[in-house]
Amino acid sequence: MLILFPVMDTGNIAEYIDQQRVICAVVTQLKNLRLKLLTENNREVNLSAGRVAHVSREGLDVSASRESLVRELKRISQRRRELSQTLDIEELWELLHEDGDPIDIPTMTALCFDPPVTPDHESAVIRAFFNDKLYFKFGKDVLTPNAPEQIQLKLKQIQEAEARERLIDRASAWIKAMEQGTDVVDPLEPEILDILTDYYIHERESRTAADAKAILSRAGTDSPQQIFSIMVKAGIWQQNENLDLIRLDIPTSFPEEVMERANQLIAHHEDFTKDPLRKDLRHLPLITIDGQSTLDYDDAISLEKEEDGGYRLGIHIIDVGFYIKHDDVIDRDARSRASSIYMPDDKIPMLPPNLSEDLCSLMEGETRPGISTLVRLNRFFEIIDYEITASIIKVHHQMTYTEANMLNGEDDPITTLHKIATVLREKRMKAGAVQITLPEVNIWVEENGEIGISRIDRENPSRMLVSEMMILANSLMAEFVASHDIPAVFRSQPDPKQRLFQGVETSLFLNCMQRKQLNRASTGTKPEHHSGLGVKAYATATSPIRRYFDLLTQRQIRGILGYETPYTRDELDSMLQVLEIPMANTGRAQFQRRRYWLLKYLEGMKGSAQEAVVLDSRRDFFTILIKEFMLEWRLPSGGMKHKPGDIIQVTIQHADARRDQLSLFSY
Repeated sequence: MLILFPVMDTGNIAEYIDQQRVICAVVTQLKNLRLKLLTENNREVNLSAGRVAHVSREGLDVSASRESLVRELKRISQRRRELSQTLDIEELWELLHEDGDPIDIPTMTALCFDPPVTPDHESAVIRAFFNDKLYFKFGKDVLTPNAPEQIQLKLKQIQEAEARERLIDRASAWIKAMEQGTDVVDPLEPEILDILTDYYIHERESRTAADAKAILSRAGTDSPQQIFSIMVKAGIWQQNENLDLIRLDIPTSFPEEVMERANQLIAHHEDFTKDPLRKDLRHLPLITIDGQSTLDYDDAISLEKEEDGGYRLGIHIIDVGFYIKHDDVIDRDARSRASSIYMPDDKIPMLPPNLSEDLCSLMEGETRPGISTLVRLNRFFEIIDYEITASIIKVHHQMTYTEANMLNGEDDPITTLHKIATVLREKRMKAGAVQITLPEVNIWVEENGEIGISRIDRENPSRMLVSEMMILANSLMAEFVASHDIPAVFRSQPDPKQRLFQGVETSLFLNCMQRKQLNRASTGTKPEHHSGLGVKAYATATSPIRRYFDLLTQRQIRGILGYETPYTRDELDSMLQVLEIPMANTGRAQFQRRRYWLLKYLEGMKGSAQEAVVLDSRRDFFTILIKEFMLEWRLPSGGMKHKPGDIIQVTIQHADARRDQLSLFSY
């Protein structure tokens, strides 16, 4: 009987494992523990003796021709492979697994084959158990039966690996078909869409990055950017697809149960006009002042002249809490969204549109439940007192900022309201408010895809009027809940690090610098000073159909007015923590989408010259503000010498909205 050589020598047939295959070879040279081998594949390799899995006594004459040696190795390898295929590994496992003891190769060979046992038989055992590791753990010298639970786990892993391979094959075939423009292409499977989308958005941080890389590699590409063009070509994504919504996991539609509940509210709700606690203010000529495209109206203003020469100013907010109760299905969904999202090409409301643009909107001519802040002013527009009450209200006139601007100085109540707003602002400024007067750039996308851009002066009369009325209402509501020792969603801000100017400053550069000196505003459940606004306490409560913070504070006011139980401080603190992430995501989504469309607009302005102000100067770059678009960007210094405040000319060289790139040149 042939047995393993205890010491290898030239001419021995040795087998080793390479890339999950058993390779048959002959030893042509032996030096120390290094072997020189000629393999069955007609390759010469150098190998450590420790890599050898099996060596047999039978040998070959290494002085024979290379061709004959390779031919004989192939014959031996084929014979051993055929012998290995005669073994039933599962049957052997059934026989041996209960003991669970390791079995060495010679013993297993004796169990598998009738004598005489040859090196071919030993090699066949090694090959068979190496190729099928399901039932036995394959070691260099021993075979150990796997436990039944290990086999089940391995079977599951094998099935998953096979399913993964099939999925990668299908996905790569789909990508190739799309690139080649094949007429008939099967729809992309949802699982594959998720893998490719996740990889395009998150790349290396994607949970399915390995699968995506395998798909792209098999399709003949390694660029994640290729995924976007393929998805557009397939009609899955649009050229201007908003992928930030996917990245931030922001829902774009409402669940069926939310829509059903909204429809129920529209069809059946209590009659608030019969509520004896509500003050009927339908006789007041309420007006709304909003942007031209606004559809969700949550605040309105009224003004009455009193007999003593004073005024009664009203700031009226839709009572969303009347319709949407705490922990209702609509409420839970709104809490998960935290805020409406306004973008140049889309709007994602916090509440279903049939609520935010209808039942819960202060539409002209419609009677609505309200929370009204009624402020008594003397003839010098100084506040005498105020009350906050549940109300019944009706808007008599809805106007745009432009319409209100045209009426200012010509017609009441707009003219008087603007005078009141001016006095209110002066009072805040004397209290230390920091007035940043930077213009706002409005961006919108027409139905035909054309991008519109306009600069808005935030200090124009109607915008200043509305801003001051909302600041007044929010500060009085903050004072109201604080006086009842009730928590609310309060906004506060420490004093600025440095005050660069007093009053109103028109310099663009100084306003930008002052903004950088402001401390971050914070949200909490206790009233604190808001230095930026110049008020002792400030709560967000005037936009309950757009911001969940405001709905929470409105419910606290409703609690004081006797309509529901107010939240405890702990309950409110917990909800603020829950809202922190969706609120941050809302801000990111709005910022990124606005930036995308601005860069998209600049793609068509290659070669145009723009005026910019230098905000900061570093060794390698300047931070500049392109004045026309109020866009901050970095400009390579290129050896130029500029100082903060300098006005320079820059030329747009290249813009790519999808890659968030803008190249500027200055000289």
